[in-house]
Amino acid sequence: MESNNTPNNQSQPYFSLLNFPYDSFAPNVNIGSSQIPSFSSQPSSQPSSQPSPPPSQTEETAEQRRERRHIDRQREEGHERLWNDYFSDNPTYTTRQFRRRFRMNKSLFLRIVNRLSEEVPYFKPKKDATFRNGFSPLQQCTAAIRLLAYGIGADSVDEYLRISESTSRKCLEHFVVGIVDLFGTEYLRRPTQADLQRLLFYGELRGFPGMVGSIDCMHWKWKNCPTAWKGMYSRGTGKPTIVLEAVASQDLWIWHAFFGAPGTCNDLNVLDQSPVFNDIIYGRAPEVTYYVNGNEYNLAYYLTDGIYPEWATFVKSIPQPQHPKHRLFAEKQEGARKDVERAFGVLQSRFAMIKNPSLLWSKGKIAYIMRACLILHNMIVEDERD
Repeated sequence: MESNNTPNNQSQPYFSLLNFPYDSFAPNVNIGSSQIPSFSSQPSSQPSSQPSPPPSQTEETAEQRRERRHIDRQREEGHERLWNDYFSDNPTYTTRQFRRRFRMNKSLFLRIVNRLSEEVPYFKPKKDATFRNGFSPLQQCTAAIRLLAYGIGADSVDEYLRISESTSRKCLEHFVVGIVDLFGTEYLRRPTQADLQRLLFYGELRGFPGMVGSIDCMHWKWKNCPTAWKGMYSRGTGKPTIVLEAVASQDLWIWHAFFGAPGTCNDLNVLDQSPVFNDIIYGRAPEVTYYVNGNEYNLAYYLTDGIYPEWATFVKSIPQPQHPKHRLFAEKQEGARKDVERAFGVLQSRFAMIKNPSLLWSKGKIAYIMRACLILHNMIVEDERD
């Protein structure tokens, strides 16, 4: 019986046949209709004289399926459109629209862009191998701000800014790291002596001399929490969360932030891990002096809810007050304690990314995003305070 040397009957692996010259497959051997199924309504009676095409022409290989397609997005047009819309001498959109879409005034945004472009290598203007300009710092920072402000997918800015999904994600990662490194020392600092005097002044005006803020916790849902960690980060509803402990003043400035505790921890468990009282423990806290009913005190305090312990640094409300004085005190304390709740609400309204469940896997990247949003929040508060 004549041996068949067609590609369909070779014993060697398929991928080795892809690299084998097709001319060596005995072209004088015909393959009949019994070996190749017919797709016509009438069976073929004559053997086919055409040899089967090589596998490389009939089937797409795995390497071809994984091949990335280059898309020329015309990034120069994206920069020109952005410049004409917001930063030219006669911009298309007003200052109010810029404030709503960028969550900050234009002067503050340009200050951030200039600082990042000068000190962070990723945001410095550069050219590629063909001497073509890369993405401008305005495009990169705008992409990062849009992702933080709207909580949208990384590919949502592609059509407007001409930045791909992967590049937008890199812009966000470098942006939050740059914000924390360049502005964290100034805008996420402990209160100085001057800050304490101002906080004590406003606290006394509200009827609480010695009060420097209110403290509470907020949970951020972690959608892509690793399965092995879900039991540690889930409580109540069963959704994994990460806890943020913060201290805020009346002007919504966040003076203290501790982020990273698992969602199973309540406020007391987070307080045990928090460094909020480290300055007092190690004797680094600035001196404070105030008077209540003729008595001198040297230790400032925070307003809290009922779960916190009975410490001298915490002032809680009176549950079920009966006396008129107690009712007045409970009303004033509960009203002033809402400063930190308002700060959490404004923070989530400005940056929808921390309002929506986090889609990141790395807890370190999540922590950087949270710290960057807190710093940007304080920068906006300072810029708009007056």
